[in-house]
Amino acid sequence: MNSLRIFVADDHEIVRHGLISLIASHPRWQVCGEAENGQMAVDKVKELKPDIAILDVGMPILNGLEATRQILRDNPCVKVLMLTLIDAERAVQAARDAGARGYIVKSDASRVLIRAVEALEYDNAFFTSRVAQTLLAGYLENAQEAKAEKKQVVPTFGPREREVLQLVAKGESTNDVARLLQMRPRTADTHRTNIMRKLNAHSVVGVMLYALRNRIMQVPAEKWSRPDPSGS
Repeated sequence: MNSLRIFVADDHEIVRHGLISLIASHPRWQVCGEAENGQMAVDKVKELKPDIAILDVGMPILNGLEATRQILRDNPCVKVLMLTLIDAERAVQAARDAGARGYIVKSDASRVLIRAVEALEYDNAFFTSRVAQTLLAGYLENAQEAKAEKKQVVPTFGPREREVLQLVAKGESTNDVARLLQMRPRTADTHRTNIMRKLNAHSVVGVMLYALRNRIMQVPAEKWSRPDPSGS
């Protein structure tokens, strides 16, 4: 089995080397490069084409959010795991909107980094329980405010829409949804647009929150075992 190639970008040298040490402890993973600012990360990821890029949000020259956008524009197959000092709902949503597939708080990194990378390796999104609860708390607060203004209508989805919803909530792009469900990209985009309209969602975070509340997508457990790639 080929090694998983991982890129690490953080402007704090001690933090960056700590992350690299954790990754190096895994027998199938290798760090293919590192950077100390966002612009360097964009340039090196374009050159090295890693499988996963771990980016700090608060980097100089180019912050992690803008670096993520530029990386995914040039390398849409790269999966981005975002690191941050805070777990505020707005920060998590910004990371998701930029295209990150996972989000962890730096204080949790030594405990959850391995599980987070494993989740992205197998095409899953990753949020720690604390981050997921932050998202849900913010969603529930907004829902209560909306309920005071008007009665909410529970959306209904057809079987195909539910399949698309599940993939969108996991962070799959429109092209990936089309490929996985064997449909035309335009059809996948139409389903995605209809889903977000029915949910009154303005970003993928809204779709993810609906999937969490309705058990279409599960919050990672504190003890998480790596899935069998064979599917058995």
